[in-house]
This record gives sequence, structure tokens and C-alpha cells, in this order.
Amino acid sequence: MRGAETPAAAANLEPQTAKGRATREAILRAAEDVFGEQSYYRASISEITRRAGVAQGTFYLYFPDKQAAFVELVHLLNQNLRREIRTAIADLEDRIEMERVGLQTFFDYMADHRALNRIVRESEFVAPDAYRWHYTSFARGYVEGLEEAQRKGQITDAISPETMTWILVGIAEFAGSHWEFWGGGPPPPDVFDEMMTFVGRALRPGREQ
Repeated sequence: MRGAETPAAAANLEPQTAKGRATREAILRAAEDVFGEQSYYRASISEITRRAGVAQGTFYLYFPDKQAAFVELVHLLNQNLRREIRTAIADLEDRIEMERVGLQTFFDYMADHRALNRIVRESEFVAPDAYRWHYTSFARGYVEGLEEAQRKGQITDAISPETMTWILVGIAEFAGSHWEFWGGGPPPPDVFDEMMTFVGRALRPGREQ
């Protein structure tokens, strides 16, 4: 899948020393907060560097401009989220249980990175290639996992893995928006159980749900 490959960072300078890597990480952490609070267009490099505790000129040692830092942040948040989900489900065999643990991990990550939703949604307009990459890279592994579960007979084969993937991504995205950002917290346990009841019935093997 071509869109699932990581786009080359826009001339970002990769630091060669531990101090440089730490400075770059501090800038990105500050950028996550500032973009999440103020939006891309209102955010300023001066505010990002102030929060990072570095001189404004230091920013340009690592990123040519504000958009490059924004794109790198989309990549970083995406990669960290996918890694956390992979780690959480690594020892599981049952696909429905993987969905439960993966969805809970997704909500936990959103709670820890509350700027994620706003940054990704803004990227549709600020950096469309990064926006597309975010979803296609996430979907690629999802499709592969569902294909394997179908081969094992763990989930229905009445729906293609690709269609199933985008439905499940949509559930996670908008449920996350509703409770995490409009409701101020993750879905309550009873709501989460209801969501998994819905997902479990939809994925159950066989054509009759």
C-alpha cells in the first residue's frame, strides 16, 4: 500500500547526539501542547520554543518551518500509538479480545495525548499527505490482522477486511471524540462494554449476526 509508507520528513535535521535528540523531543512535546491548545494557525514557533525551554533559533536546527514540525508530530503520535497497541495485543490469540484491548489502549492513549484528535483533524488541511498517511498506515496493519483472523475462522468472512477496518476505525475515532473530547474523559465502563457488544456481534463468525 503506497500511502502506508512514511513520507520523508520535509528536510528535518536528524540530531546525531543524545543532547540533540533530547532537545528535538522537547520541541515536539511542546509543539504537541501548543498545537493542541491553539491550533496550527494560531500556534507560533516562539511559543513552542518558550515551552520547550530553548532559544527560538534552536527550532531551526531541527525543523525548517512550523509545518515540518507539525508533520513530524503527526508521524510521531501515529507511530507511538501503533506501537502501544501492538504491544498491548502481542500475547493475545482471540481477535475479539484483541479488539477490546486495542480499543481500550486507543482510548488510554487519547487520554494521555489529548491534542491527538485536533492535530490529526487539522492535518487534513495543513498537511493532506500526512493526514492520509496517518490513516492508511494505521489501516494497513489492521487489515492484515483481520485477514489472519478470518483465515483462522475467528471472525465473519461476510465482510472484507478492508471494509471492516474502516468501519472499526470510524467507531474508535468518533466514539473517542464524543467521550474523550466532548465528555471530558474516556467512555464509562458500561458504555465501553456496550461498544464491545456491538463490535463482537458484528465480527462474530458466520453470516447470521
